[in-house]
Amino acid sequence: QVQLTESGGGLVQPGDSLRLSCAASGLSLSSYNMAWFRHGPGKEREFLAYIGWRYGSRGHADSVKGRFTISKDNAKNTVYLQMNSLKPEDTATYYCAAQSGVLTIDARRYDYWGQGTQVTVSS
Repeated sequence: QVQLTESGGGLVQPGDSLRLSCAASGLSLSSYNMAWFRHGPGKEREFLAYIGWRYGSRGHADSVKGRFTISKDNAKNTVYLQMNSLKPEDTATYYCAAQSGVLTIDARRYDYWGQGTQVTVSS
């Protein structure tokens, strides 16, 4: 049984940093591509970043490039999203997802999803 469990969200002020974690069980990050998405109030679900299973190839959405960084620790079977210089518009529920096909930003191609962790950026 695959389970993805996000953690690390919370209420922060503009300019603060957060690191989200996604612990995977039932699958290995050595075999699955991982990604982060978010869903903000009144917005469409948005791709943020992905990291490949084989070489750790990474990609980030233009909207967060330079502020957000995806990484993973295969030994801990955990993927991370480091978020710096947070803005109010980053307020959303953040989800990690896993898939075993070609690296993609298309959420429909992801097979497994976590339950999400809330990030609220407000002064």
